[in-house]
Amino acid sequence: MARADKLLLGMANNPNGDWTIENVQTVCASAGIQCLPPKRGGHFKIVHPSQVQILTIPADRPIRPVYIRKLVAFIDQVREPEHGGV
Repeated sequence: MARADKLLLGMANNPNGDWTIENVQTVCASAGIQCLPPKRGGHFKIVHPSQVQILTIPADRPIRPVYIRKLVAFIDQVREPEHGGV
């Protein structure tokens, strides 16, 4: 299992963990999702062409569990078609 997959599994199982924006960038990169740094302000933008929504995640540490849960759901939605989803 790749490092990014382990991180994503850890995020799904424990969104309360001490997750950093570097962890977020790692799982996004492995899923082919863009994690765009802030131009101003302190929120990274998580975007993918298959998704209408843009997820914003604050760069503050630790990242609150609500943002980790949203990230895991976002990645699941992106990966759904490649795993036989409808």
